[in-house]
Amino acid sequence: MSYPEAWLRGASLGEGITCQLRLQIINGTLKPGETLSENRIAADFGTSRSPVREAMKTLSNEGLIRLERMGAVVVGLGPKEVEELYDVRYLIESFVQQRMAGSDTGPLKISLQRIIDKMELAAKHGDPVEFAFQDLSFHETIIAEAKHSRIWQLWRSIRQIVMTVMLITTEEVFAEGERRIQGVVEKHRRLLQALQSGDPDEVQRSVRHYFDDSYVTLQHSISRS
Repeated sequence: MSYPEAWLRGASLGEGITCQLRLQIINGTLKPGETLSENRIAADFGTSRSPVREAMKTLSNEGLIRLERMGAVVVGLGPKEVEELYDVRYLIESFVQQRMAGSDTGPLKISLQRIIDKMELAAKHGDPVEFAFQDLSFHETIIAEAKHSRIWQLWRSIRQIVMTVMLITTEEVFAEGERRIQGVVEKHRRLLQALQSGDPDEVQRSVRHYFDDSYVTLQHSISRS
């Protein structure tokens, strides 16, 4: 699996290297404890060491590697980190959706339905990359609609890891067949229906169910890496 070129459009060389390394770390191609050499990575990507250093700094800030005197050591995304990532996502989305419950979200609901339609089209064409991108767009659209600057900053701090995780789990979902894919689409429909209900308790139940199921899928995907 390689990072989709379409998702790198407009990214700097350093950002591109970061994305590729992040994917290799999270999917287990680069194992915990493995040492990363700036020179070797620079040679692999046909570049100088400067964008590699940029990538290393970002990955260190994300907790995926540990910078040491003799090089960078892969930390990875273990069970504890996976659980914490989903805790943060749940806190963000449950807060945002309950905050919007009962308010006029007409335009948002139209946007979300269009994204679900695009997910179904991607499923029809067997395109997990587009499906994952629309999945991310669905959640990001809701978070952006809250217009809460601190929540948005928190989301942006985990966005790249979430995007990479979605790519991995979507590959897993597509490998399981059409029924599993439609189950993911249905989960997004339930989130939209809960938002349409305007009932904070229904929103809470729907978001909790979504993340419980998604967490199990990710755990399964990571364990197979």
